[in-house]
Amino acid sequence: LKTGLLKWKPDYDSAATEYGKAAVAFKNAKQFDQAREACLREAEAHENNKALFHAAKAYEQAGMMLKEMQRLPEAVQLIEKASMMYLENGTPDTAAIALERAGKLIENVSPEKAVQLYQQAASVFENEERLRQALEMLGKASRLLVRGRRLDEAALSLQKEKSIYKEIENYPTCYKKTIAQVLVHLHRNDYVAAERCVRESYSIPGFNGSEDCAALEQLLEGYDQQDQDQVSEVCNLPLFKYMDNDYAKLGLTLVVPGGGIKKKSPNAAQDKARGPAAVGSHAEEEEDEYSGGLC
Repeated sequence: LKTGLLKWKPDYDSAATEYGKAAVAFKNAKQFDQAREACLREAEAHENNKALFHAAKAYEQAGMMLKEMQRLPEAVQLIEKASMMYLENGTPDTAAIALERAGKLIENVSPEKAVQLYQQAASVFENEERLRQALEMLGKASRLLVRGRRLDEAALSLQKEKSIYKEIENYPTCYKKTIAQVLVHLHRNDYVAAERCVRESYSIPGFNGSEDCAALEQLLEGYDQQDQDQVSEVCNLPLFKYMDNDYAKLGLTLVVPGGGIKKKSPNAAQDKARGPAAVGSHAEEEEDEYSGGLC
């Protein structure tokens, strides 16, 4: 990097190579702070040399050194910076992969930040028309939102997933996303949104008449009638139990409004108290009530 009478410009390319070698040596010696410093200097040399891709790689490596030191928020900041450089360099795929990596790092420490990173990665993949990778990122974000009980945002995220699955004509997965949506809406105590969600799904080829559709209609009926037994029975179907863990838990913990007690008819309770003879006479009364016709 030094200049003199015979060398007017710093040799950034050679300097970056040497800093890279130093970083590897420090990393092998488990001296992660020095390795991080060497990576940052390597990145700076590459930037001065207008080599953005290599600068981004060095920033990403510096982030991984911080990860080894358990300084995860700082690590994520550097990896985000690297992803911006990848985008600037015209390599969006690498940018999205870096964002996913950052999301995985921070997921257990700050789920909110991980959701943001996964959504950014999904946007980058979607812009590149790599819809399957975008769906993978959106799926991770949706599950984290459900886990964190951020149900309003989860409902929107699931709707986005469902729209893309419909676009790529993966209809069976659309049905599964509809089930997840309905469970999220019912946990939000929004029966109207859950019903609308099922009604809108009739436009998806094959949904009407599928076992998913039948189960959801049964679930909504039980919820509307405050029949906890029916709701629990539907949520214990393999269709619900073998979904992603976070959605399966929503099903198993779903309670109908009003405490979730299956209502018995008052007549049944009285008949039980009065004995079998009373039951017979009560049945006769019911028959006689309409003997002259409804009018």
